[in-house]
Amino acid sequence: MRCPLRLFSTLLICSWALTACRSGDRAAADARLTLADALAADTTGYARALAPRAFRFPTDHGPHPGFKVEWWYVTGHLSTPSGRPFGFQFTVFRNALAPTAVPSSSPWATRQLYFGNLALSDIAQGRFYADERFARGDGRLAGAELPLRVWLDTWALQGTRTGFPLTLQADGEGFALSLTLDSLKPLVLQGEGGLSQKSDAPGNASYYYSYPRLAARGTVTVGGDTLPVSGQAWLDREWSTSALGKDQVGWDWFSLQLDSQEELMYYQLRGRDGTPAPTSSGTWVTTTGAAEKLTRPDVTLTPTGRWTSPTTGATYPSGWRLEVPSKGLDLTLTPRLPDQELPLSVHYWEGAVAVAGRRNGKPITGQGYVELTGYDTTAAARPR
Repeated sequence: MRCPLRLFSTLLICSWALTACRSGDRAAADARLTLADALAADTTGYARALAPRAFRFPTDHGPHPGFKVEWWYVTGHLSTPSGRPFGFQFTVFRNALAPTAVPSSSPWATRQLYFGNLALSDIAQGRFYADERFARGDGRLAGAELPLRVWLDTWALQGTRTGFPLTLQADGEGFALSLTLDSLKPLVLQGEGGLSQKSDAPGNASYYYSYPRLAARGTVTVGGDTLPVSGQAWLDREWSTSALGKDQVGWDWFSLQLDSQEELMYYQLRGRDGTPAPTSSGTWVTTTGAAEKLTRPDVTLTPTGRWTSPTTGATYPSGWRLEVPSKGLDLTLTPRLPDQELPLSVHYWEGAVAVAGRRNGKPITGQGYVELTGYDTTAAARPR
C-alpha cells in the first residue's frame, strides 16, 4: 500500500494471472480472485523483512531486487493560481516473478514485472481519471536504478544523486502530470525503525519510509488544457515479500497533512469480521519532523457514511471521524469526490480528502489521501 501495504495484492494478482495464462489455465485466469488468494504467494527464496535494518541513502531510494515486491508511491493536492483544486496519485510497483534469474540467452529474459497506477481527481469538475501501465523489467520498457530513476513506458520518477528535487512525468487517457517535487521535511522511518509489521507472522512486514511533506509545482493537463499548478505531496517507499495474515482481508490507509505543519499516517488492517487487527499502526510527525509511533489503541476510526460503486458493487466507507486522544486530535475526513474508485485491473478506492476538526481544543484543517482495499464484492478482484 502507497500506503502501508500499497496494493501488494495488485502485483501478486498480475503475476498470478500471467502464470495461469502461461500454463494454459484460462479458467483459472478468468476466475474471480480474492485478496487472500493474491496474498498467498510463494515466498521461498526471497528476502524477508524480519527485523529492523540500517537504512542507507540514497541507495535505499533505488530497487531491492532480493524482495518480491516494492513500490514508489506519490499522492498530493494541487491547485491552479485561480484556486482550481486537484488530487493526484502516481505509483510504480516492481514485482519479482522468481527469486533468482533463470539463465537465458534471450535479450527478453527477465524475472521482473513493473506495474503502475495513475489517477487525477478534478474536484471542481467532479471528474475522476485513472489509468495503468504494465511492462516487463527490460531497460527499454521499465526499470529502476540509481541515481533514482523509476520508469514505466512514458512514466518516470527521477531524482538527483542526493535525492531531491524529483521530477514526475506521467500521462493517461485524457490527462497528464508534469511535476517537480522537493522535500519540506526530513524522511520518516515508519513502524519500528522502518520495519512495518502487518501481521503477527514473522516476515509479514515491509521496510517502509516516507517523505510526509513535499512541495509540488508544475502542470496538470486535463480536458485539452495544460494548467500551471502548485501544492503539496507525500512520498511513500516500501519493499516486502509478504504482508497480510490468513485472517486479514484488507486495510484502510490514511496520510494526513495538517495546516499546523504536523502529519499523521495510520493504517487499519481488517479481519474477516471487520474488526481492526492488533498490528494496525501509524505515525505522528511533529512540526520538527520527529516521528512518534501510534498503535491500534491510540487511534479510534469511525466511518460516518458509505458509498456503493456503480461499477463494481463494492460498498466503501465514505467519510470518517479519526480520534487520537493522546494528541488532542479529533478530525473529520470528507472525500473531495465520492467516486474515487480506480476502475482498473484491480479495483480499489483511493482519493483526496478534506480534513477539519480540533487539536487540543482549537480548530484545525488540512488535507489527506485515503486508500481502501478488501471491500470488493463482484468484479473487483478479477484480472481483465
